[in-house]
Amino acid sequence: MTTTISAQEMLFEPGGFPRRHIGPSEDDIGEMLDLLGYDSLAAFVDAAVPAGIRFRRPLQLPGGLDEHEALARLRTMAAKNVVARSFIGMGYSETLVPPVIQRNILENPGWYTAYTPYQAEIAQGRLEALLNYQTVVSDLTALPIANASLLDEGTAAAEAMAMCHGIAPGDRTRFLVASDCHPQTIDVVKTRAAARGFEVVVGPAGSFEVDDSVFGVLLQYPATDGGVHDYRALCEQAHEAKALVVVATDLLALTLLAPPGEWGADVAVGNSQRFGVPLGFGGPHAAFFATRDEYKRLIPGRIIGVSRDSAGRPALRMALQTREQHIRREKATSNVCTAQVLLAVIAGMYAVWHGPDGLRRIASRVRGRTARLARALQQSGVAIGHDTYFDTLRVELGDGTRQAMERATAERINVRRLDDGVITVALDEATTDADVQRLAKVLGGDAAVRALDDDDAQPYPTSAARTSPYLLHPVFNRYHSETEMLRYMRALESRDFSLVHGMIPLGSCTMKLNATAEMYPITWPEFGALHPFAPAEQSEGYREMFVELEGALREITGFAAISLQPNAGSQGEYAGLLAIRGYHDARGDTQRTVCLIPQSAHGTNPASAVMAGLRVVVVKTDAEGHMDLADLRAKAAQHANELAALMVTYPSTHGVFEEEIREVCAIVHEHGGQVYMDGANMNAMVGLVRPADIGADVCHLNLHKTFCIPHGGGGPGMGPIGVAAHLAPYLPGHSVVDLGHTGGVGAVSAAPWGSASILPISYMYIALMGRDGLTRATEIAILNANYMAKRLADAYPVLYKGDAGLVAHECIIDPRPLKASAGVDVEDIAKRLMDYGFHAPTVSFPVAGTLMIEPTESESKAELDRFCDAMIAIREEIAAIERGEMSREDNPLTNAPHTALHVTQSEWSHPYTREQAAYPEASLRERKFWPCVGRVESAYGDRNLVCVCPPVEEYA
Repeated sequence: MTTTISAQEMLFEPGGFPRRHIGPSEDDIGEMLDLLGYDSLAAFVDAAVPAGIRFRRPLQLPGGLDEHEALARLRTMAAKNVVARSFIGMGYSETLVPPVIQRNILENPGWYTAYTPYQAEIAQGRLEALLNYQTVVSDLTALPIANASLLDEGTAAAEAMAMCHGIAPGDRTRFLVASDCHPQTIDVVKTRAAARGFEVVVGPAGSFEVDDSVFGVLLQYPATDGGVHDYRALCEQAHEAKALVVVATDLLALTLLAPPGEWGADVAVGNSQRFGVPLGFGGPHAAFFATRDEYKRLIPGRIIGVSRDSAGRPALRMALQTREQHIRREKATSNVCTAQVLLAVIAGMYAVWHGPDGLRRIASRVRGRTARLARALQQSGVAIGHDTYFDTLRVELGDGTRQAMERATAERINVRRLDDGVITVALDEATTDADVQRLAKVLGGDAAVRALDDDDAQPYPTSAARTSPYLLHPVFNRYHSETEMLRYMRALESRDFSLVHGMIPLGSCTMKLNATAEMYPITWPEFGALHPFAPAEQSEGYREMFVELEGALREITGFAAISLQPNAGSQGEYAGLLAIRGYHDARGDTQRTVCLIPQSAHGTNPASAVMAGLRVVVVKTDAEGHMDLADLRAKAAQHANELAALMVTYPSTHGVFEEEIREVCAIVHEHGGQVYMDGANMNAMVGLVRPADIGADVCHLNLHKTFCIPHGGGGPGMGPIGVAAHLAPYLPGHSVVDLGHTGGVGAVSAAPWGSASILPISYMYIALMGRDGLTRATEIAILNANYMAKRLADAYPVLYKGDAGLVAHECIIDPRPLKASAGVDVEDIAKRLMDYGFHAPTVSFPVAGTLMIEPTESESKAELDRFCDAMIAIREEIAAIERGEMSREDNPLTNAPHTALHVTQSEWSHPYTREQAAYPEASLRERKFWPCVGRVESAYGDRNLVCVCPPVEEYA
C-alpha cells in the first residue's frame, strides 16, 4: 500500500530542516497546547496574536531547502566572487588567520554561541580574553585605558568626536579632520556631526589653526596614503586651546612607530582586523578605542575590569558603563551597548599566539618589503610621495596611472587609485616576495623588477621610532606552541556558559539555534577574503546574495526597501531615525526634531534619538505595560508642529501584543510624524505580522536575534533597516561605493554593507526554513513562552499579559515580593540558577527587580521543563526561608553560585549541605557546569578600576 505524504508533513518530517531548528516535537506541541487549554496550534495563535494585526496570507518566499541544497546554492553565488590579491589598504589588510584560532574560536560554538557577559561568574573565559584585547590596545597605543571594542573604525572615530565634544569647555561646534584620513571614516564622522549640529572642517593637518571654537582634531597615523607625520606641535597647539586630539591608527604599525599616547594624543581609535580577522568584505571586525585615564567614565561601549569574588579571589566583570543606556537613557554618552566580542577575542588571541617578538617580526617583514618596493620604484624613475611610511606607498605615476591600473587588472591585483596621477599600494602580512615582484612590474615595469634588492629598511627617524616596550605580561609570552595555545583557549572556553551547555532564556535577546550549516560559509575564502572596496565586478556573488536577502526581508516586513549597512541594532536605530530626519528636512520641515518614546522602551532608543539630533519626549505607560494612548494623543498634539517620530517596540518591551498599535501609528501620522519600530522582538512576528502593514514607516531588524547570526559573546551583530517607499531615498549612502540613494544621508558604518561576511548566516536560515518554516518558528516561539509562563505562574506572578491572558514570545515574572518575605532578590535567583546549570533570564529589564524570559522556538520541551523545574525548586528553597527552616542570611541563594573549590574545601560552615549547594537536582550529577568564581563584587571593581592584565601575582 502506498502512503501519501502532504507537503506540510514533508516539511516537518524528522529530516526536514525546520524540524531540526524547532525544538518541540509534534507530541510535545500537543502536550503544551493541552496545558494552555487549546485544541490546535492555529487556535492558540489566533488567541495570542490580535486579529487586527494578523498577516493573512503565506509569505511569498520559496519552500525550504535541505542543508546540502542550500549550501550548494550559496556555493554557486560565492563562485561569482573573484578572490584577487588586494593591496588597497584604507584600514583593511589581508591577514594570516592562525589555524589554531580559526578552528578553536571562530568556528567553535563554545565561543560563538555565548551571550553578552552580563552574568560575569559564568563568563570568565571571554572576559579574560577581552581583558587581553584591552591590554594589547592599551600597550600598543600607550594610552592607559581601552574598551572591549567598538563596531568599526569609522564609528569609533565618530564616538571619539562625541566624547571630545562632551569634554571640551564651552559650546564649541567645530571638529577638524585631516584630509588624509580614510575616506569612509570621514564619511561616517560627517554623518554623525551633521545630526548633532557639529561643523566638520576637512583639510590638510599642516594647515590647521586650533582656536577656542574647536573641540577636537582627528588625524590618521599612518595616513591613508601611507605618510607618517610628526604631529607633536599640532597636539601642543590643540591642548593650548583646550581641544582634544583623536588619532586613527594601526596596531601593527605601532609595534615599530612611536605610539600616539607618547606624543600627545588624547584618544586612539582604529581597526584590529589585521590581527587575524578575515577581510570579510568589510566586517565584522573589532574596532578599538583607547584614551587617557581621566576620561575613563566617558569612554563609549563596554570596559572589562578586574574585581574580586565573594571569597576575595580575582574575578572579572564589565565595569563602569554596563548597559548605561538603560540607566541614563537620553543622557547616555553613546547608544552603543554592545561590542565585537568574538572578533576582539580573535585579535587578542592573535597577539597571545605571536607575542611581542612575533608581532615585531611580522611588522618588520611588512615594512621591509614595502621599503624594497619603494627603492625599486624610485630607481626605475617612479616618485614615492613620502620618505617615512609603514606598509603603504604613495606612488606618483602621473600620465602612467591608467596603464598601471590596466596592468594591475591583468595581474588580478587590486590597488587604489587615489586621484588622477596617484596610486597607493598597501602591503600586509600575507605579502610574499613574489607579490613584491608583481607589484614592481605593475607599478614600475621591468626596470623596477630589476632594481629589487634584499636590503633591510632604514631605521625610522628618532621622532617616528618606537622605543618603549609592550606586551610584557606573561600571557603574551607563554603560549607560542600549539599545545600550550590549545590548552589556554580550552581553559578559557570551559569557564564560559554558552548554548552548547544549555538554554540561555534571555528576554529581548532571542538566543536561538545557530545551525552549523548556516555557519559554514563565513570562512569560505570567496566570502572571507574580499576587500570591501574591491572592484564591483569582483563581488557579483555577494551582490546577488544581498539582492535575494533584501527581497526576503522586504517580503517578511512589508517594506519597500532595505539597507544592509547598519552593523548593530544600535546602528539600525540611528540609521532609521536619520532616514526620518532626511525625509522631514527634504520637505522643509526642519523644525521636526521631537521624538516620542514610551517609558518602557529599550534604553538604546532614547540614546539613538539624541545621536540623531532629536529631542526626547517620554510617553507614559499604563499599569499593564501598554502605551498610554491618552498621553500619546496629548503629547502628539502638543508637539504637532515639531513631531518627527515615535519609537515603539513591537511586541512591546513587556512582551505583549498591544492591540492598539494601529491606532498608535495613526495618531503619530495624523500629527505629521513617522513611526520607527524597534524590531528587537521580530521573532514574534515573522509570517504572522508585518511591521509595514500595521503602520510602521521604518523598522530595524536584529539579524543576530531573529535571523540566527550568533551573539559571539556580545557581538557581532547586524541591524539592517526596512523603510516605506517615501523613506527609501534617505537610506545610508557611502562615499567610496555608490549605493544609489539620493537623499544625501551619509554612511553610518565604515563598510558599504556593514558586516557583510556574516550575512550568509541569515541568508541560509531563510533558505533552509522557507516560507512555512519561518512562520512555524514564530508560532512555536510564542507557544514555548506561554507554556513556560503557565508552568511558572503559581511560583512567580507573570507581570504582563495580553487581553487573552497570553504573552508574546517572552514573559516577565515578578519575584519582587520575595525580598520582604525571605530577604531574596532577583540577583540571588539569577546566581542560584547557575548552580542548577542555567544562564539567568534578563535581570531587571524592562522592570527593575524582575526576570524576563524568552525560550525561543529552538529549545525542546524537555529543556523548557528542566528550566521550569529549576525555577520551581528555587521557589521551594525560598519558601523554606519564609517558613524559618532556612537562614535568611546564610542559604543557597544568598551564597550562590557555588564553585567546585567552595564545596570541596575542608571547612563547611553553612547550615545546608554541600550536596544541596552543588547538586540541587539529581540530573546535575551527570552533567554539571561549574562557575569558576563565586559571586563577583561589582562595586569593588568600580572603586578599584583595573582594565588591563594585572600582575600575574594577583592570579596566584
